[in-house]
Amino acid sequence: MKEIIEQLESFVSTIPGLVKAINETEFCYKEAPDKWSKKEILGHLVDSAANNHQRFIRVQYEDTPSIVYEQNKWVQLNNYQHLDSNHIIALWELYNRHLIWVIRQIPEADLQRIGRVDEGRIVTLQHLIEWYMEHMEHHLKQIIEL
Repeated sequence: MKEIIEQLESFVSTIPGLVKAINETEFCYKEAPDKWSKKEILGHLVDSAANNHQRFIRVQYEDTPSIVYEQNKWVQLNNYQHLDSNHIIALWELYNRHLIWVIRQIPEADLQRIGRVDEGRIVTLQHLIEWYMEHMEHHLKQIIEL
């Protein structure tokens, strides 16, 4: 977990400035109506933080909780494309600062507890945390050069 926390801390300290440097036209540009803009991708990462926050907490005290979400609906219903860019950037940063705190509080024994995710897959809490970081890095590379 130490490496994941360090990577997340690095992202939280560098990504907001890099994203703020993107001009608004580029940040909001959509290649097609059904494709996400960079702004919507960052909003999706906020949604991912929110849903994984639930996973990181609930897996520690519930027996195999099922936590899934429809990512396209979340982006659409949050209407990130029309939300102030600084709001999204600040929300992403603050939510991930909180997740650093949450991950630090997890007892090592709880990392092997399990939860149910998309398509009913059962995974450990450790896997959820590792997947969260892989997923974030994948999408950040769509927004900025890492």
